[in-house]
Amino acid sequence: MIHISKDGTGDFESIQKALDSLPKNGTAEHTLFIHKGVYEEQITITTPHVTFLGEDKNNTILTYGLYAHMLMEDGMKRGTFRTYSCLIDTYDFTAKNITFENSAGKGIDVGQALAVYADGDRLSFENCRFLGNQDTIFTGPLPPKEIEPNGFIGPKQNDPRINGRHYYKDCYLEGDIDFIFGSATAYFENCTFFSKYTGKEISSYVTAASTPEGQEYGYVMENCRFEGNCPPDNAYLGRPWREYAKTVLINCYIGDHICREGWHDWNKEGAHKNAFYAEYGSYGPKGDMDHRPDWIYRLKETDLVKYTKDAVLSGSDGWKL
Repeated sequence: MIHISKDGTGDFESIQKALDSLPKNGTAEHTLFIHKGVYEEQITITTPHVTFLGEDKNNTILTYGLYAHMLMEDGMKRGTFRTYSCLIDTYDFTAKNITFENSAGKGIDVGQALAVYADGDRLSFENCRFLGNQDTIFTGPLPPKEIEPNGFIGPKQNDPRINGRHYYKDCYLEGDIDFIFGSATAYFENCTFFSKYTGKEISSYVTAASTPEGQEYGYVMENCRFEGNCPPDNAYLGRPWREYAKTVLINCYIGDHICREGWHDWNKEGAHKNAFYAEYGSYGPKGDMDHRPDWIYRLKETDLVKYTKDAVLSGSDGWKL
């Protein structure tokens, strides 16, 4: 086990320096015990079989403050995908008891600002916090094509698009606009999604999946809570970044800040036919599905076997959690 501590009592004071000391292509497991402290550094993880073990989730904070609208040295804006505080570009990564944060703030001058860019397979997060505003977590890979020129500039722009599986358990995730977005297969269990109020009529879209056409699963959220500090009817559960988006809610609490329609089509008429948004057992002030659009699916109990954690995440290699 490698100890990282800001006070100099560990093996390293910097998380990135500890990562850089690891062999790049080994099969050994590496645990980085990160002691309490605020680690202000942009972190890139490319070594497989790494575990981040925090001493205390509220006081072990990985943070940085880059944002999409800031200008680079060449005069171009940084763009969304170069703003990450932590890039996970590997497989078999685990994080426990850690806060991942983008500290750039919010507003039109900031734009998107990623706390985590997660683009790998068999990624697991337990008892972690993800703090940000717009685009807090990107669950890669990128969609096949960008809509706006240079929209995908960043570390994975030209890489093959490979579906990864992500697992989030007992995590707290906050933001305002599309704060969980991307193409991965991701399972969220016992998590809290907190929508932050921006002062606008519609303040928050929790999810913005971009599930590729033909991929069986996108986001599945079981026994989760949708909470926030927004006024009533000020947020949506999700909208499709791409028209084949998939998001399924099972036995989730839906707070009063969520619009009674629940979901938005992002003005994508094709999403009514091609997206898959579904709920089962929603409860709370806005759990009633009577006002959901007709393109939202109402799952039956017999459908639930398809959406167990094992069914969603096991894959061809039988990944178990």
